[in-house]
Amino acid sequence: MKTILLTAFAAAFPSITYAAPAPAPELAYEIVEGLTTEIGQRLAGTEAEARARDWGLAKLKSLGFSNVRIETYAMPVWVRGTETAEIMSPYPQKLVLAALGNSGATPEAGLTAAVIGFPTLAAFKAAPDASVKGKIVYVSHQMQRTQDGSSYGAFGPVRFGGPSIAAKKGAAAFLIRSVGTDNHRNPHTGVTTWEKGVAPIPAAALSNPDADNLERMLARAPTPVSLHLTLTPKFIGNKTSGNVIAEVPGSDPAAGMIVVGGHLDSWDLGTGAIDDAAGVAITTAAAKRLLDGPKPRRTVRVVWWGSEEVGGFGSDAYFNAHKNEKHALAAESDFGADRVWRVDLKLPDGAKALGERLITALAPLGIAPSRQAAGGGADVEKLVDAGVPVVDLRQDGTRYFDLHHTPDDTLDKIDPVQLAQNVDAWAILINLAANAPEDLMAGQK
Repeated sequence: MKTILLTAFAAAFPSITYAAPAPAPELAYEIVEGLTTEIGQRLAGTEAEARARDWGLAKLKSLGFSNVRIETYAMPVWVRGTETAEIMSPYPQKLVLAALGNSGATPEAGLTAAVIGFPTLAAFKAAPDASVKGKIVYVSHQMQRTQDGSSYGAFGPVRFGGPSIAAKKGAAAFLIRSVGTDNHRNPHTGVTTWEKGVAPIPAAALSNPDADNLERMLARAPTPVSLHLTLTPKFIGNKTSGNVIAEVPGSDPAAGMIVVGGHLDSWDLGTGAIDDAAGVAITTAAAKRLLDGPKPRRTVRVVWWGSEEVGGFGSDAYFNAHKNEKHALAAESDFGADRVWRVDLKLPDGAKALGERLITALAPLGIAPSRQAAGGGADVEKLVDAGVPVVDLRQDGTRYFDLHHTPDDTLDKIDPVQLAQNVDAWAILINLAANAPEDLMAGQK
């Protein structure tokens, strides 16, 4: 099977010379398989996420990491309820949707209102408040597949901020075309945020085929389109979440530590394979290679962050607890499991030689340097803002938003060969950074 997979990888990427993966990439698959099989979905702050933390603690200890522990914190927890939508007139039929994280609720019996549609978030923002008051607002967009995932930044605001705008305008509820690129009847969930003082209204994402259907109805209906919507999510108070932390001890504490990882929590529609069991697996398997070799100069800390999906509570908790420690470099894996194709750097001037060594070492894996500065991700954002150097190993995101936050985020979407290439790349990064002779902490705040 391994030979077949390697042959398929070579056919898909003929310019890449790729060797058979070492045992560590197989560990990455083992971690993804274990989390998705034994735990499944891991919604932040729930009992399932707690079981995932315990699972991670045991796994990291069994692998021989040092200082393995869970650092807990409290966070507000939102849970899903009933989710139905049905066109009442003029074309009665059911639609498939999922509530957005932090959505408000309809009455238990639901609500019925006319639907008003807009092609873009900008068009909706420009609409008079009176035109949407008391109605169910629907907003579309034209998200497309991109290798670097940049379309998410362009079209994500329809989900991030659209519901709050609708609430301020007096809408009864807010629906969007899923922020995704697939054509399956699978809605994409994801968190939304409410401006201070704005009372949440029901907010949900339609699957893309259902969004297409609704748009056709709005275009041809001789009378207003009436929709009955039932969403009954709720907040259940503050609950416990946490970060799982493990280390490969280094020999020179004064040189600072390397922090890598991914987020342990997931949305509750799938089993969180690509988002982000893959990320914790890739970084853990790569760090395990260092653990099994000579002691590195710098300590490598692996973090499985909690509650990233619902607002970055784990990132905040980690920064508050560890901001006074010496961090020499931060990096996170949170973009699935497809091959790394690009590396972005943000290193101090005195560490340019490390960047050059890294670029050279990654080139045989088909990874090219970019001129774009690395920015990190949600879980290391505060460290980066504080001046900690950062490296982004950019994964191919062409199919990522087909699966992101959907019921389709499951183990079968993991390509073991591409997962192995990720671990190879991360092992190179961790090894070079952990043993770099350069000062990586120059200029930190």
